[in-house]
Amino acid sequence: MIQVTVITVGTLKENYWKDAIAEYEKRLGAFCKPEILQLKETRLSENPSDGEIQAALEEEGKRILAAIPARTYKIALCVEGEQFSSEALAKRLEQALAVNSGICLIIGSSYGLSSKVKAACDLRLSVSRLTFPHQMMRVIVLEALYRCFGILKGTKYHK
Repeated sequence: MIQVTVITVGTLKENYWKDAIAEYEKRLGAFCKPEILQLKETRLSENPSDGEIQAALEEEGKRILAAIPARTYKIALCVEGEQFSSEALAKRLEQALAVNSGICLIIGSSYGLSSKVKAACDLRLSVSRLTFPHQMMRVIVLEALYRCFGILKGTKYHK
């Protein structure tokens, strides 16, 4: 079965986010083996300097890079990334899975991802030009994955 890993920085506190993620993990189970890895967010001061933010991103980046499964197609979620329709993203994932053992999507902290993480990825993906809370982005990414697998398998979910 296809391995799909979603690496996130920070933890979820609210049950409604946890419930939504659990629902999509259950749905994705029909198509793949989903795994959510929550990494610890680096603590910053109340008003961090640019240097503090960069140091935090580098520290988080080391943990992210260490957690990425081998032989996976790596996707960094970032604002400067490429945008796709659901059908085009499904096609890209299909092509990636033809030569990789799985997919790994990476969602950084509220300050984003380190340049090293972005450089290590095969694709930089932007879900929207809008800004969303990182907790919500987890749900959006899982829904997008579920929709992509539905498109590839020809289910009626995507209309």
